[in-house]
Amino acid sequence: MRKLVVWNLMTLDGYFEGTKPWDIDFHMLVWGDELEHLATEFGNEGDLLIFGRKTYEGMAAYWPTATEAPEIGAYMNSIAKIAASRTLDKADWNNSRVVGDIAAEVKKLKNEPGKTMFVFGSAEVADVLLKAGLVDEIRLCLVPVILGGGNPHFKPATEQVPLKLLESKVLKTGGVILRYEPMKAA
Repeated sequence: MRKLVVWNLMTLDGYFEGTKPWDIDFHMLVWGDELEHLATEFGNEGDLLIFGRKTYEGMAAYWPTATEAPEIGAYMNSIAKIAASRTLDKADWNNSRVVGDIAAEVKKLKNEPGKTMFVFGSAEVADVLLKAGLVDEIRLCLVPVILGGGNPHFKPATEQVPLKLLESKVLKTGGVILRYEPMKAA
């Protein structure tokens, strides 16, 4: 069975972006050779990226012409991608398609052969998949900054989601990589 992993950078006060879309300058506080290496490993581990519409549009605008981190750019542009959206008509970025019901699609894909599927950014999509019980692992890079406002990574919920810590790793930049597994309800 394929695994679904949610990956994001998050501030100490829980935001994955600031008060405006793509306000992610705080990422540079932890970016360095360790995170670049980790990003490269994602390309070896996974074979599918899942984005919400806004994240997809931002990534699709950036990666096809990006010149930094060529190895990361190569896999970002070649890997299969899903844009989870009920409003987007088409996905023009290489090897992309639009899916309206992301939970149903991921449930189907998890039963097919393949490598790890990743949700990058896309807190709303991650929330839908987490609440549907489809997330196998949450990987966060905790950025040592208090942003004071923005778009929270975890959305309001009616029930707690207990998590089991799988690993923690401190980066030279002061960031902390946390790996959690959602625990199944008893």
